[in-house]
Amino acid sequence: MEAKIESRFSILMFPWIAHGHVFPFLELAKKLSNKNFHMYFCSTAINLDSIKTSFQERSSIKLVELQLPSFPDLPPYFHTTKNVPPNLMPRLFQAFQMSVSSFTDIISNLKPDLLIFDGFQPWAAEAASSMNIPAVHFVTTGAATYSFAYHGFICKDSTFPYPAVYLKDYERKALQAESCQLERNEDDKDYSFGPLKLSNDIVLIKTCRGIEGKYVDYLSVLCKKKVVPVGPLITQSYNEENDSEIVDWLSRKPKLSTLFISFGSENYLSKDQMEEIAKGLEFSNVNFIWVVRCPAGETINVNEVMPKGFLDRTNDRGLIVQGWAPQAKILAHKSVSAFVSHCGMSSVTESFYFGVPVIAVPFKSDQPLNARLVVEAGAGVEVARDEDGKFTGDDIVKAIHKVIVEPSGGKLRLRAMELSEKMKNEEEDAMNEAAEQLLQICMKYKQRKL
Repeated sequence: MEAKIESRFSILMFPWIAHGHVFPFLELAKKLSNKNFHMYFCSTAINLDSIKTSFQERSSIKLVELQLPSFPDLPPYFHTTKNVPPNLMPRLFQAFQMSVSSFTDIISNLKPDLLIFDGFQPWAAEAASSMNIPAVHFVTTGAATYSFAYHGFICKDSTFPYPAVYLKDYERKALQAESCQLERNEDDKDYSFGPLKLSNDIVLIKTCRGIEGKYVDYLSVLCKKKVVPVGPLITQSYNEENDSEIVDWLSRKPKLSTLFISFGSENYLSKDQMEEIAKGLEFSNVNFIWVVRCPAGETINVNEVMPKGFLDRTNDRGLIVQGWAPQAKILAHKSVSAFVSHCGMSSVTESFYFGVPVIAVPFKSDQPLNARLVVEAGAGVEVARDEDGKFTGDDIVKAIHKVIVEPSGGKLRLRAMELSEKMKNEEEDAMNEAAEQLLQICMKYKQRKL
């Protein structure tokens, strides 16, 4: 049933400056603009430029630039995690935390009826509260990952109640090291989950009950607030010219014959890892599209990082794409049989949405937990690794065979298609519920001001 919103309230969207956060926030802004909300979208100039390539600015969504402090070693081009070199990530985080005054000016001038904010900036919710503007936290990671992390924070001496989702020792150590790199100037030890407490009445989350229902409910119990799924928020491609070559190549391949390999916009493989994946692709003898990326400002010579002769030997069945590819379009194509993925939550969601089984190769952050969710859901397998987290070409081959060659592949594909149907059936109702909840919060605060 369509949500009815008679009063036109304004909402300010404020994501963390990573693409994995910016684009879910943007898709949510689009959905809410269709529910008669007037939307403002705040981010750095470099992120707003990337948005413009995939989004024609409409009257109901206005882009607002966030000013970060100027550092000699952090020019505006680096004001996004997609571009910044790993060694400058702490510097970028520091600059973002120092943008409080810029954001305060923005929210003070716009005077929105509601703020939707991300997890890295609880100070944004505090600024809104000081102006009597309600703030709602939007979680872009999955419910399984977020509830796992929050459980570990508040229930240190108890085991997470869902054993299918866990971290291996090397993953836990890597995550701790990653957290230490983000130097925070906050004294509050509750910083990581402060946004949950600062969120007014509800917490929005990018997921579907049909996939993560029990984790949504458990997170609600932990944070003592209603957790409201907003659906998958699939980002579509608008780069038709670059899309056509890839889609044309795919269309010449038989149905369910081709692997799609992509590790997101912020994961860069070592030469050894690329060689092992290449060996796995060659020995598995399947068609493939492989998206290869390197950090901004660097170049990669594919011939140098692949095994000698690999490109020639796989020329008739493999396509190497450097930089960017229309992920949603590729996953929706009938020729694609499986997705070799790092398991960022957006990639997992897209794979499920289009009914494509996942071959999980997680690297960092929430990716290992998302990979375990894929396996628990019965819609994919995880590539085996040794105790140090290393995998071989043989490990890649075995995973590919489980999904494409062996009888188990049919069950995985069927389960992926079932999850796709669940997500699509739930999508509209989830957004209507989220819009209605936000409307109620806006109306409550409006009445207080009268």
